[in-house]
Amino acid sequence: MSESLAQYQQDLRRFSDELIRIQTPIKILDAIKWPREMEERFLSNKGTVLPAIKQEFYQNIALPFDPVKTQAELASLKQDIHRRLGKRDKLGKILVANVDQYRLVVDMLENRGTPTFGKLSQELYGSASHRLHGDRHTLRQLGDKLSYIFSLPAARHMNKHHPKIISAPEAVHVLSQRLEKYFHSDDIRVRLSDGIVSDAAVGGDTVKLNSKAMFSESDLNVYEVHEGWVHVGTTLNGRAQPHATWLSVGSPRVAATQEGLAVLLEMLTLSSNPGRARRISDRVAAVDMAENGADFIEVFNYFRGLNLSATDSYRVTQRVFRGGMVEGGSFFTKDISYVRGYVENINFIRSAITSGLPELIPMLFLGKLAIEDIPVLYQACQEGILTTPKYLPPMFDNFSGLYAWFGFASGLAGIDLKGVQRHFTRLFKDVPNVEPAFEFLDDTEFDNNSD
Repeated sequence: MSESLAQYQQDLRRFSDELIRIQTPIKILDAIKWPREMEERFLSNKGTVLPAIKQEFYQNIALPFDPVKTQAELASLKQDIHRRLGKRDKLGKILVANVDQYRLVVDMLENRGTPTFGKLSQELYGSASHRLHGDRHTLRQLGDKLSYIFSLPAARHMNKHHPKIISAPEAVHVLSQRLEKYFHSDDIRVRLSDGIVSDAAVGGDTVKLNSKAMFSESDLNVYEVHEGWVHVGTTLNGRAQPHATWLSVGSPRVAATQEGLAVLLEMLTLSSNPGRARRISDRVAAVDMAENGADFIEVFNYFRGLNLSATDSYRVTQRVFRGGMVEGGSFFTKDISYVRGYVENINFIRSAITSGLPELIPMLFLGKLAIEDIPVLYQACQEGILTTPKYLPPMFDNFSGLYAWFGFASGLAGIDLKGVQRHFTRLFKDVPNVEPAFEFLDDTEFDNNSD
């Protein structure tokens, strides 16, 4: 190894570790979470009274870092990266992009409960009105189409096959055993938590399950691959890097790739279910409504009107208004990441295959990264600066099956689905007790679906 390469790697590690140190106390979701009793109070009022969340509420949640000091440290780190690595260094650019993201995050959290919070959230995570890469449809249009599919009578019927009969302690035991088999050489913790509002959450190498929740077998299948294989897996793969340890932590710019990859794994392993898929799809509509000025009650009532339960309607609405303003005008847009990232990951894999570069596919698990980083990171692996992922799901470790799967999908993409559906509708017309099949939306209907 040349002396200059060794020095470069040392600098990369030093800057990576410094970024990790600075960002460690910056916990976005902890800084904007609502107390669990807020849900009980809202539902007891039949959804007619706005949650008692004002700017003062957030001011009473102290940030575990000094915003002024943190901004100064991030600015200094950016200058050091430019000075040592140069402004044109490709890995340095990725590092700086993450530094810049955390600077925006600090600004966003300082503005909780104000319109500025929503504007900075859009800058960090995007908007439901944004179009998909290479496509003319918006995320809201896609979200509406998916929500429709997953709310059909057949989908609602299938949801009854997933009863929540597993207690939280039993769920911890089962999930621990599963993840111990996958992460054979690392200590992975699954534990009960009283401090999370959702049923499950991840922090570093720990999966937390809500101690007050009940779970279905389908829930555990989802958590195994979504929280375990993807979120914990990419954390550990990033930590295993000898120099680019920043890949173990994720700024908002990696949210779509991370969440989309996690949803994709749910689908590839057949772990998901229509109810879960609908919840993910509905989040896009909730973000779009909030961005267009709706208040908390308006968004809640929209989902109640779509036959979503009061509890589920509250929770999808709460996710979008945390950190923002319940009376409208500010919002948290992270929830578009799931649908947006799912589409982007699929299109990345298909494009890698059709471009003759399938070896790029496992790089999705290298760490917490954005898809656009992958060519640079792959080149760094080839040069020995980075190491390949330590943990890979079976279908990404030997991706010949993925190649076949997505190869077929690419080849079939141009088939007229409406014509196919007409053929099978005629075939099914004499089947008893079958409700009329839904119609595939053509481009015109798709476009109008966002109104």
